[in-house]
Amino acid sequence: MSKLDKDILFLIFEELQEDSKSLFSYLMVNRLWCETVIPILWRNPWCYYCFNYKYENTLFNIIFYYLFDDIKDFITNQEIQFPSSSLLFDYLSFCRSIDVNTINRIISFGSSSAYNQFFMQQKFYSLIMKKCPELKYFDMRSIKHQLFYIPEAKSCFESLCELRCDTSIHYSYFYGLSSFCQNIQKISIVNIEPKPNDGIAKLIEVQKNLKHFDWFDELSDEYPSEDPYKDILLALEKKADSLNYLRIYFQDSLEIKTLQKILPRFYKLKTLILDEYLRLTEEQLGQLRKQAYHDLETLNLEWNGLNVFSNIIENSGRCLKKILFRPYDTIQCDIYCFNESSLNFIRKVYENCPYIKYLSIVFPPSNEHFSEFEKLLKICQNLKSLLITIRNAGKKEANKKKFENGKTLLEILIKLAPNNLKEIRFYDDFKFSLENLEEFFERWRGREALSIFTSDSIYKRENYKALINKYISEGVIKDFIYESYKVDIYFNI
Repeated sequence: MSKLDKDILFLIFEELQEDSKSLFSYLMVNRLWCETVIPILWRNPWCYYCFNYKYENTLFNIIFYYLFDDIKDFITNQEIQFPSSSLLFDYLSFCRSIDVNTINRIISFGSSSAYNQFFMQQKFYSLIMKKCPELKYFDMRSIKHQLFYIPEAKSCFESLCELRCDTSIHYSYFYGLSSFCQNIQKISIVNIEPKPNDGIAKLIEVQKNLKHFDWFDELSDEYPSEDPYKDILLALEKKADSLNYLRIYFQDSLEIKTLQKILPRFYKLKTLILDEYLRLTEEQLGQLRKQAYHDLETLNLEWNGLNVFSNIIENSGRCLKKILFRPYDTIQCDIYCFNESSLNFIRKVYENCPYIKYLSIVFPPSNEHFSEFEKLLKICQNLKSLLITIRNAGKKEANKKKFENGKTLLEILIKLAPNNLKEIRFYDDFKFSLENLEEFFERWRGREALSIFTSDSIYKRENYKALINKYISEGVIKDFIYESYKVDIYFNI
C-alpha cells in the first residue's frame, strides 16, 4: 500500500474525504502520502475545526504565517501572539472554501481586541482571494466584511457551487454575490429574521443551474409581520427545471400558501423533505394525483396523512428509495380513516417501490394488514431499515394483545425479512416476550448483525438486558438501543 503510485493514492484518498480521522492518520505514513492527502484536507480545512486534533491552533499558526509580512508593522504595538515556524506546503493554494464563522473564531486566538481581530480578518480574506484560484464553498453566516470589494473577488467567486447563509445578513451582501455568482448549485438558508430579505430572492433568481435548496426556520417568539417566504419561493419556482433537492422547515403554519401552490411544479425533484406544518389541502391532493415525480428517490413529509404519500408514490417513477415520516403525526391526520389509509399505503409501496431501502410504516394489528405487510417484505427485497409502528387508532390495547401482536410481527420478520435488512425501529402497540425475543434472535443467527431501536421501557428490565447482551456478545445483534422519547427513534434525515 505504501508503494502505490501517487495518482492511485489520490483516487483512494478522494473516496475517503469524508473520513477525516483516517486522512489525518495518513499524513504520518510518509512524505508521498502526506503530499497526496494535504490538497484533499485543505479544500475545506474549516470543517475539521471541531475535531480533537488541536486543529484550531494549527490553523491559527498557518493563517498567521501567511499574514505576518502584511501586518508585521501593525503588530509592533499590538498584543498579538504569533508563531515563528515555517510552512512545508503552500496550504492556502489548495483551499476552495471560506467559512466566515470558523475563520473568525480561529483568528480570535491571536488577540482579544475586537479591533485587532477585525483587522486581521480583513487581511486574511484579501490574502485568500489572491491564493484561492476558484472558490467552491462559502459559508457566510456572521459575515462582517464586504468581500465583494476585494479586487480578486470576482474571479474567485464566479466558480462558487455551494452557499450557506442566514437571513440576518444585509440584503446588500446578496446583491454583491448576485453580480458574479450565477452558477451556485446548492443554497442552504437559516431563517432567523421575521422579515423579507430581497437580496436572497435576487440571488436565487440569477442562478443558472440551482439543484439543491434548503430552508430552515430558527425564529424566536417574534412572528413575521410580513410574509418572509413569498418572494423567495416565487424565485425558487422559476428554478423548477433544474431543482432536484428541496427541503423546507417552516416554524409556524401561517405563511405556507405560496409553497402549497408551487409544490406541484417541481417535477424534477429527487428529494422532497417538508417538515412540520405544511399540510396539503384536498385541492392540492388533486393536483398531486395528476403530478408525476418520475425521478423522486427520497420522500419525507410531516403532518400529512398516508393518502398524501400514497398519491405521490402512485405517480412516482418507481425510483423511491426512502419514504419517511413520524408515525404518530400521520395517525393524527388519518384518525377517521386510518385503517383504510394504512392498508392502501402498504399496497402502494409494494406495487410502486421495488427499490425501497428506508421505510416508515404504520398500520393497525389486523390480520389483513399483517397479510399485506408480508407481501411488502416479499417484494421489497432491498430494504435496509424499517420503522414499524403498529397502532390501533382510537382503541387502547391490553398488554396481552400487545404481546400477541409482537409475536405475530416477529414471526413475519424472521420468515420474510430481506437479507439486506440490518436495522429495525419498533414503536407503539406491541411488546415482545422474553421467549419470543429469544426465539427471534436464535433464528436470526447467521445473518448480518441487526440494530434495534425502541422506546418501550420494558427492555430496560434486567432479564431483558441479560438476554439482549448475550446476543450482542455473540454477534447476532449489533445494537439494541432504548430511547425514552419516541421521537428519538425516528429516522434522522
